Amino acid sequence: MIYEVDSNLRKNLCSVFKNIDCTLILSCLQGHMGKAWADDIEKPTVVQVIVGVFAFYAGDPNSKEAEELLYNLPENILVIVDTEEWKKRIEIIHKGRMEKFQRYRFKRDIKNLDVDHLNTFLSTLPEGYELKKIDKSLAKNPSLQELSEDFTSQFKSIDDYINIGIGFCILHNEKIVSAASSYSVYDEGIEIEVDTLPEYRRKGLATIAAAALILDCISKGKYPSWDAANLESVKLAQKLGYVLKEPYDTYYVNYIR
Repeated sequence: MIYEVDSNLRKNLCSVFKNIDCTLILSCLQGHMGKAWADDIEKPTVVQVIVGVFAFYAGDPNSKEAEELLYNLPENILVIVDTEEWKKRIEIIHKGRMEKFQRYRFKRDIKNLDVDHLNTFLSTLPEGYELKKIDKSLAKNPSLQELSEDFTSQFKSIDDYINIGIGFCILHNEKIVSAASSYSVYDEGIEIEVDTLPEYRRKGLATIAAAALILDCISKGKYPSWDAANLESVKLAQKLGYVLKEPYDTYYVNYIR
């Protein structure tokens, strides 16, 4: 049997995830967002964490409860694990409805993010464009949600996003065309989400918005964590100063109950 774990009890799950370096897991285990399940709330041996479109597993992959948790998925989810045993389990249970690909993890070292270097990007904003910090009005702006629901969708509400999240956007003709924001938050920082409308790409807008966000995080003593879904995102991260740590396996699972 598996149990959903209340946010105030998730600290009991930390030891199971000690070998996975991911801020999204911290976001959940620290009680900021997401959901968690375990075979035992007090002394878990297998755990599942879901934040947004990401699901994470740790513990014993061969238990009956592990199989139950591997079926405890919404449609269209990205699954991340840290051992070959877990990967084998996923590939068996979700055979025919999953795809394996790589994401890219970066070193979490504030020394790699040079403030002077990041500031140089802010002066490259094209004429006719405006860089703004996302406030409540901009968070409610339909053009932000059209750009990406992921900027605010992990938060309980827009007010929750304004209280604990952070973001910067670029407007053109009063429309948000690019933004960099907190996909998730944890005690020590945020996980960055960046997006730009297709017709506004190749103008350096994502670089400018991301630089503004990173600088704001640094000024607040928060770490702006970056995890890349593709090589284009890797190049942008490296342009900003991040140092690639390693690629890692990710599973896209389309499980329909």
